[in-house]
Amino acid sequence: MLANTDVQVTVLGAGVVGLAVAARVAGAGRRLLLLDRNGSFGQETSSRHSGIIHAGIYYPSGSLKAELCVRGNREIYRICQECSIPHKRLGKLIVAADEEEAGHLENLQQQGRRNGVAGLRILSQRQLKELEPHVDGVAALHSPSTGIIDAHALMRLFLSWARERGALVAFGKEAVAIERLSEGFRVTVREGETYSSFTTLVLVNSAGLAADQVAAMAGLEVDRWGYRLRYCRGEYFRLAKSRPVGRPIYPLPEAAGLGIHLTPDMDGLLRLGPNVRYVDRISYEVDASAREEFFTAARRYLPWLRSEDLEPDFAGIRPKLQGPGEDFRDFVISHEADKGLPGLINLIGIESPGLTSSPAIADMVAEMVHSLL
Repeated sequence: MLANTDVQVTVLGAGVVGLAVAARVAGAGRRLLLLDRNGSFGQETSSRHSGIIHAGIYYPSGSLKAELCVRGNREIYRICQECSIPHKRLGKLIVAADEEEAGHLENLQQQGRRNGVAGLRILSQRQLKELEPHVDGVAALHSPSTGIIDAHALMRLFLSWARERGALVAFGKEAVAIERLSEGFRVTVREGETYSSFTTLVLVNSAGLAADQVAAMAGLEVDRWGYRLRYCRGEYFRLAKSRPVGRPIYPLPEAAGLGIHLTPDMDGLLRLGPNVRYVDRISYEVDASAREEFFTAARRYLPWLRSEDLEPDFAGIRPKLQGPGEDFRDFVISHEADKGLPGLINLIGIESPGLTSSPAIADMVAEMVHSLL
């Protein structure tokens, strides 16, 4: 079905997920528009993270986070190999600092296997030391399919694919109003002090930190449907002096995150983070006083670490659906026809493992779009 609209599909948000969706959905004669309020792509959550290709260990079986992460992991590596995207399949270690923590490693291994993660194995203290002599622990879970990636290069690739397939791309334009029409939507955007509008048959809300605001503009009661986002800042410290560590080192996961972990970047430099701080506003400042929190957390598995080795690096904001102390919340990937908004596809709460899951999320959204056009 074709509609007499300015474009057929609009993707709001050019983070890694929005870019992947645009690249996947563009083409086939569709008029697709990709919009972002920032001056370029990937300026928010997608550029402020650990750069990890996750395996899919932690998430409840049957959840979108588990299924899309495992599928996305395979797809990300395929894309990287075929398109020469810088990446390293390093594997990672989840380290138990004492015998009590060691008892939880088997549970993580079983959870990962239920999710379809291959190759997980528990290492003894001796095997851990053979792999990482400068890491302390009584045991560890080895995940061979975890890696690191140049996320910016991946986003550039998705953007180039979208443009090659005919997508129109506009940066510096922020959606400020959405009107439901008899067929599709009228979207009003602001660029500086200038306002304009256009019509679209399908609207994909991939607005990241603003996804709940976009859903509200479209007419959804975000609190009723559980779409209200909580900003959760994660800070990072880089190691000015370090010893050779060849792969990401993680503690046991926490309720709201995966714990302060050690990650090498593509240049081999090491950083620690993120921590978990729920905040009321978006701010990317790093609280230097958090140094002791990071030092205390990491010293449990890095015995050589000194507090003065840590230097403030950067911070990111996670768009979480669960608040402090609340239970697991899954990705929201929903065509909202049952809520009276046919043509609106919401992607809300796309935090970690959003980067890894991005190709699989794009496939899922493409199926929804195909059913509408």
